[in-house]
Amino acid sequence: MKLYSLSVLYKGTTKSNLLKAAYDLSSFSFFQKSSVQEFMTFTSALIVERTTVGSRASVKEQDYLCHVYVRNDNLGAVVIADNEYPSRVCFTLLEKVLEEFSRQVSSIDWPSGNPDTINYKALDIHLSKYQNPRDADAMTKVQAELDETKIILHNTMESLLERGEKLDDLVAKSEHLGNQSKAFYKTARKQNSCCEVM
Repeated sequence: MKLYSLSVLYKGTTKSNLLKAAYDLSSFSFFQKSSVQEFMTFTSALIVERTTVGSRASVKEQDYLCHVYVRNDNLGAVVIADNEYPSRVCFTLLEKVLEEFSRQVSSIDWPSGNPDTINYKALDIHLSKYQNPRDADAMTKVQAELDETKIILHNTMESLLERGEKLDDLVAKSEHLGNQSKAFYKTARKQNSCCEVM
């Protein structure tokens, strides 16, 4: 899972205006980096131009997914990621960046600003922080922890089933089970029904 670029743009009446961008081109060769960066800038601008104001979209291009969000005030953001990166985390990042950007940079500067004149330095930090969606996004982190818990519980049940012959001894010695429950267990065990599956 990887994020390659994060851009903030202003959607004008005829074209979009790049305000700020951050790139992670470490997976590309030295000779490819400038072309890849130009392509990502071009793609981001084109996607913002073609996206309806007040909407979100995802556009697939080869092995990449471009996620875009253009707010009602014409401020837009694009993140380019690989296919494996969770879309929900991308849209969370876009919303956060646009909210923060609009608080720090005056809307007067959006139509005419450029990456050299706009004073907003957090894009590189966000791009770096969100490289691992588990760490960056609380919901993804919780889901991953739940998945790990399920695996641990599943392994515990499997290991219990492997010791089935010892379970008979535990049932016989148990103080928590009455004679009727012990008899039920023995009958069920003989008939190979419910207690065998557990």
